[in-house]
Amino acid sequence: MQVTTSVEGRALEMRVDGGRLWASLMDLAAIGATAKGGVCRLALTELDRQGRDLFVRWAEQAGCTVRVDGIGNIFARRAGTDPGRPAVMTGSHIDTQPTGGKFDGNYGVLAGLEVIRTLDAAGIQTRAPIEVVVWTNEEGSRFTPVMMGSGVHVGAFTLAHALAQTDAEGVSVQQALQAIGYAGLAPAGPANAAGAYFEAHIEQGPVLENHGKVVGVVTAALGQRWYNVRLTGMEAHAGPTPMELRKDALLVAGRLIAEVNRIATTRAPHARGTVGSLQVFPNSRNVIPGQVTMSVDLRAPDDAQLLAMDQDLRAACERFAHEAGIAIAVEQVVSFPPQPFAPPLVESIRAHANDLGYSAMDVVSGAGHDAVYLARVAPTAMIFVPCADGISHNEIEAAEPEHLEAGCNVLLRAMLAAAEVQA
Repeated sequence: MQVTTSVEGRALEMRVDGGRLWASLMDLAAIGATAKGGVCRLALTELDRQGRDLFVRWAEQAGCTVRVDGIGNIFARRAGTDPGRPAVMTGSHIDTQPTGGKFDGNYGVLAGLEVIRTLDAAGIQTRAPIEVVVWTNEEGSRFTPVMMGSGVHVGAFTLAHALAQTDAEGVSVQQALQAIGYAGLAPAGPANAAGAYFEAHIEQGPVLENHGKVVGVVTAALGQRWYNVRLTGMEAHAGPTPMELRKDALLVAGRLIAEVNRIATTRAPHARGTVGSLQVFPNSRNVIPGQVTMSVDLRAPDDAQLLAMDQDLRAACERFAHEAGIAIAVEQVVSFPPQPFAPPLVESIRAHANDLGYSAMDVVSGAGHDAVYLARVAPTAMIFVPCADGISHNEIEAAEPEHLEAGCNVLLRAMLAAAEVQA
């Protein structure tokens, strides 16, 4: 990249305004604020409209042009000197869980806005346009599927399918978008692919904090397979039925829970195995459980490992069913393949974190993010910063202002490298 010393010098000396970033986060968090200090701002509600309106106002004040596509994704563009080049994008979401926090998703959106504000203040132009995106319904708390806006954007599912989804009250996505005024006219789909996509995010886990690191260089996102498992034994009276003659579905479920844990722990450090939901029938104190329905969530960083975990789960179910004389049915309900991020962008983040003097380490994302979908159509990478005790999706979610500022500085540098400074 050939630039004049003065422009290059100003670009290298730029730092984001951490106080302004924090203030913006707190202003956004006031919309849907909860008594415990969190945020409840479900997708496509009136509160979501207020949050969207605030972002749009800030983006327009920063000189951006704003467009909204058919699924309600908001794109705020800072023009580049070469408008023919694909945009260097960043963003996340501003919808929350019912008991959500101030930083999940919101940080990625407002870190992108802070990058634009910093470039404006320094008078730096980039060759490629820069865009900040607010993706619709990432959380999936009100509408499914999760990561809806980014999924439509990359063609993972159709706009028509997404618009037809309904919430618990029967309100469709299309109706909700129209009600809040964000049923946009811009085309929704992978034709709008980016030259590069970055997403800054709180880690939502404890690894960075436990290692005393400020920046997580995210190399990949774990693949996920979710299952519904139904164990069918026989209900019987808890008193007269001898132990050796029982067909106790809950007893076998307990063995399976331990096996899910073993499947993951023997594939450390990145594999995950979780049973998060259990329904017991008839759920009576003095009746031997005759049926259990349970969830199983398996995650791993590569396809081979995820397949092996799937095989281990199914083999354990067959073995336990035979030994206990019950039936076990396994239904896979969700599958996301492991998603490596673009090595050049990952290396850019790593190098800029080091150049800026921040302690950093490579990590994998155990959670799904919009970046997982964007990686299907554009070079993509993520930047993590710590959150207190690894807690997220919780009203007590917390992050240090200096960590948020550090991640945003790395984002600024990485985006400048991708968009190229105009001499």
